Amino acid sequence: MGRLGSAEREAMKGYAYVLVTPARNEEAYIGGTIEAVVSQTVLPQKWVIVSDGSADRTDQIVALHAREYGFIQLLRTGEVGNASERDFGSKVMAFRAGYAELCGTSYQFVGNLDADITLAPTYFQELLGRFDANPRLGLAGGIVLEPDKDRFVPQQTSLDSVCGSVQLFRRECYEAFGGYVPMRMGGVDAAAEIMARMHGWQVRTFRDIHAHAQRRVITGGATIFHTRYRQGVSNYLLGYHPIFQVASCLSRVARKPYLIGSIAALLGYGWSWLRRNDRALPDDVVRFLRSEQIHKLSQCLPLRSIAEK
Repeated sequence: MGRLGSAEREAMKGYAYVLVTPARNEEAYIGGTIEAVVSQTVLPQKWVIVSDGSADRTDQIVALHAREYGFIQLLRTGEVGNASERDFGSKVMAFRAGYAELCGTSYQFVGNLDADITLAPTYFQELLGRFDANPRLGLAGGIVLEPDKDRFVPQQTSLDSVCGSVQLFRRECYEAFGGYVPMRMGGVDAAAEIMARMHGWQVRTFRDIHAHAQRRVITGGATIFHTRYRQGVSNYLLGYHPIFQVASCLSRVARKPYLIGSIAALLGYGWSWLRRNDRALPDDVVRFLRSEQIHKLSQCLPLRSIAEK
């Protein structure tokens, strides 16, 4: 499908979107992501790609495309160098820097797009259509498929959750909860969708709309044990109910890596609980999250009530 005709473009005027992409040392993937976005049937009003201390050719690749496409802007932030470990707090600060560059641009939707994602040409057209059909939809995205040997497999994502690499917000929704919260150990995307739901917005992943990750998403450069341990820490910082955390780990025992991943997540959560680490979210958000989790448990377990802490 090619670009929209004049009548279709007129119909989409009320659904202008902008994108922000934090990128650090993404020379191997950023070109594919740019080609996917510039091929969209509905182009963004503006796309700020934030090179967060990149020491490779990321800046040159983005600058080359920015000269050709006027809606692309390269923004350089941070100190040049290689981070030994992913710092999700730094990623949020990069996103905020890019978001600040959107002042003066007219838009109704703002997206956080990772630098290693490719999309079908109709991806944003289809997604904007879902927003059009549901005024209460505040945050949405397609299902992310990641490479696994010689095929692509879908990430394990709940329908009321959206992978952080493809989150698209209705502007009123994003502004209602104040935007992303820096969390060094991860959970940034989860915190955003929790706060969006708390403010009465619906959150949805559409499994018939696909995005492709150009590399494995689940581990990044870490071992699976470290990744799951960090996830357990993140869940504690978000305020997960301990019963829900245990239930979640038990439900994943039969998934690869069998048992080990669940044990690592429990260890991360348990160690954070013993240390009484400070929560990343306000108490009212934690209470809302736990009430959601207890409700979910009550739907699948024969329990009349579970006492909340």
